[in-house]
Amino acid sequence: MEKIITLKRIVSNDQLGTYGVLLDGDCPFCVTLEPPWVPLENGNSTPFISCIPAGVYEARRTNSPRFGDTFEIFLPGGDPIPGRTDILLHQGNWNRNTSGCILVAEGFGMDGMVERSSAGFREFIYRVTGYQKFLFPISEDY
Repeated sequence: MEKIITLKRIVSNDQLGTYGVLLDGDCPFCVTLEPPWVPLENGNSTPFISCIPAGVYEARRTNSPRFGDTFEIFLPGGDPIPGRTDILLHQGNWNRNTSGCILVAEGFGMDGMVERSSAGFREFIYRVTGYQKFLFPISEDY
């Protein structure tokens, strides 16, 4: 059976970022923070300063030099997202801690932050233990 972790984006603000909730099946277990949507003229997302578009992706396990054991986001089948590289799920508390990646934490904070990212990221890694990849749908529910 294929593992599915869903990201439901729930609010986006040009200054504070894009907040969401991770679900394992129907069970919410972590919150997320990403940069706001910043499109290029061709409609793609701006590398390093924008979240990726909503859609269906595949997350593949990787060993990041900076973040260690984590997952990188690709198109289904493993193709890169056009114009983007190194989009990781990792820990961090402030929008400034991401360059287009998805921060994972336990709670929402104030003014462009999430709280308890170390604990939230451990929960995420626990839920994907034993998986080298998983299906990663992203929806915008705002």
